[in-house]
Amino acid sequence: MAETPDTEDDHGPFGKPLFDDPSARALSRVGVVDVGSNSVRMVVFDGAARSPAYFYNEKIMCGLGKGLAETGRLNPQGRARALAALKRFSLLAKGMGIETLTVVATAATREAEDGPEFQLQVLRETGLKLWVIDGGEEARLSAQGVLLGWPEAKGIVCDIGGNSMELARIGGGKVGKRVSTPLGPFRLQQVADTPAKRAAHIDRILKACQAEMKSEGERIYLVGGSWRVIARLDMERRNYPLTVLHEYRMTPKSLLDTLDWITTSDLAVLRARTGTSVERMELVPLASEVMRELIKMLKPAEIDVSAYGIREGLLYEQMPDRLRARDPLIEAARMAEKISARIPGFGKKLFEFLEPLFKGVTEERLRLIKAACLLHDTTWRAHPDYRAEACFDNATRANLGGLDHPGRVFLGLALLHRYKNSRSGSRLEPLFRLLTEEELQEAEVLGKAMRFGSMFAVGDPAQAGSLEWQPKKRVLELHLTPDGRGLFGEVAQARFTSLAQALKATTEVKDLVA
Repeated sequence: MAETPDTEDDHGPFGKPLFDDPSARALSRVGVVDVGSNSVRMVVFDGAARSPAYFYNEKIMCGLGKGLAETGRLNPQGRARALAALKRFSLLAKGMGIETLTVVATAATREAEDGPEFQLQVLRETGLKLWVIDGGEEARLSAQGVLLGWPEAKGIVCDIGGNSMELARIGGGKVGKRVSTPLGPFRLQQVADTPAKRAAHIDRILKACQAEMKSEGERIYLVGGSWRVIARLDMERRNYPLTVLHEYRMTPKSLLDTLDWITTSDLAVLRARTGTSVERMELVPLASEVMRELIKMLKPAEIDVSAYGIREGLLYEQMPDRLRARDPLIEAARMAEKISARIPGFGKKLFEFLEPLFKGVTEERLRLIKAACLLHDTTWRAHPDYRAEACFDNATRANLGGLDHPGRVFLGLALLHRYKNSRSGSRLEPLFRLLTEEELQEAEVLGKAMRFGSMFAVGDPAQAGSLEWQPKKRVLELHLTPDGRGLFGEVAQARFTSLAQALKATTEVKDLVA
């Protein structure tokens, strides 16, 4: 992903840090609340990194929109629970020093006849202003959330809530056409009494959407709790080894097989196996019916899950353009290094020292190498016996945007080899199957390169020497400065040899010619 050009100074491959830019620092402690038809959630983002850092996250399954299609009013119990949650969130925000808590309400509140009354009650009893947004704005914010973690996303965002489902076209970092539909599970509970009738009803609505969106063979990006549960069930059926939902990718055939599996399974058993709440699981069958018709109508090439949605879209709304343009993976890794590494800033020097080993790699691989160098020392406080696996866990399970599942495992494995020569016998082996043999080898090379470079010289390895890699001859050369001769001790030599073995290369050590 392209970095923003920097005219003030040459900061090399990483660009100029933005952490201390006033417009970026203003993003510290941003609090947002999403009052949805099914849940009410408060999220507080902290820090100025391009990827969201979740300082606080709390959700209450209120069911505010349950029965709305039948009564035209907010669910009384749901309304009481939502009000109680908002009172708590208001007090929590004050305790965290958040001056402004942005509270948005979606389908249930905007469609209920007592929605305005609820807004006034919330303002009166909590001091919070409830911003009720229309379907188009809800779709835009959800799509912006996808772009926050997936800047190069292109296709259709599909955000399902309790009472509505929004579609939005994204591409080129922009949000295009948007459509709001009454296809939330709560609404479908009231409109038809048999699966066949519901399928016909869903089809009619989706045909109108398709006339507007004109989508076929594109990616679909899923946002919303019901979609996430279905994706988690797809993982369960497939025995998929990495249960991180963000950027989990499914084929239409695999997902249709999962929908069939859900239909014939005991939902209580599935709920127990996946840790899903009762309130969430009861909406899955109807959401599954919508998904089945969505696949039939849009014929997607691939179906991807975004853990980011409307709340992250609100954070994206407040980001300056300079920060939006940055790679979320690199910015998150740089923030982690600043906070957790022993020598912040060394990752850039390590990358520059190792760069000769990776000439000709793709841009996508290069950004993973950059991220690995920034993260290579961020778990140094872990116990030495578990440091390698802690590195792997941190990379594969961290909240990182712009990183697909094979990328997570590649990054994690490289960091594992930063601390450990061998990966055999690891409890993590099931995850390695997400990579090809070639990718496993490349991750090992990167890890062993970092293992050598990170300890060769503490301040800057370039002052001790330089690397030259001749892939055709399979020769790895190390050119040493006078100081480098003294630093190239027994441990450094052993790690250099281990790197050469990973490259299947012979070594040559020479004095650097001035």
